[in-house]
Amino acid sequence: MGAETSPTAAVLIIGDEILSGRTKDTNLNTLARFLGALGIDLKEARVVGDTRSQIVEAVRALSGSHDYLFTTGGIGPTHDDITADCVSEAMGVALPENAEALAILERRYGDELNDARRRMARIPEGGSLIANPVTDAPGFQIGNVFVMAGVPKIMTAMLDDVAPRLRVGAVTHARTLKVDGVGEGDVADLLSAAADAHRSLSFGSYPFGHGTVGEYGTQLVVRGRDAAALSAAVEALREAVETTLADRGVRVSEV
Repeated sequence: MGAETSPTAAVLIIGDEILSGRTKDTNLNTLARFLGALGIDLKEARVVGDTRSQIVEAVRALSGSHDYLFTTGGIGPTHDDITADCVSEAMGVALPENAEALAILERRYGDELNDARRRMARIPEGGSLIANPVTDAPGFQIGNVFVMAGVPKIMTAMLDDVAPRLRVGAVTHARTLKVDGVGEGDVADLLSAAADAHRSLSFGSYPFGHGTVGEYGTQLVVRGRDAAALSAAVEALREAVETTLADRGVRVSEV
């Protein structure tokens, strides 16, 4: 992993409520954008329920194959909040009550700090806290694993404390060409040729409208870390599309 030009990351989303469809996950999108802005390549994402064996296996696998692992969900006060237990097992460490976390919870809840809420003070041995400016109950980091809340507002707020701890990489740039009135099949060969000619960049096509009445076409997205190479590839692709499909009056614009 250390030989990578930019760090790699994985996301583990935890919760039966996600798999059942009762709760819609937005944390993956937030994390993807957060990591992309730091030049960290998000390579993998998994969703597991509140099942101990699945969480432990996923933490071991993902933390071992990527520079960073970010988990969301399962760190609240109820019986099914078992993420801390699972991470401590996966990392092979104890799960004691953390004095700093307990002090935070005592300030927050006072006389209402019951046994259920006190569970949130258990932090894997050797871990450091992740600040929670919304409800105070902290997340934690142990090794390359960052454990955060599942509630999107809280998870997003925690990222302010996470960001300074990360090794950043080269940011990936993206540009998009909008080709009106043609489907993916009409530009597939051109896109393949462009990808062959510019192997340091990635190329993708995304249809819109799907041939229905009204506006439809294909968006061509080119991504890469070298801004100059990206610009040259985009202009070459634009010219190839306009030249090849000139007889159809195809319009290409950048969006």
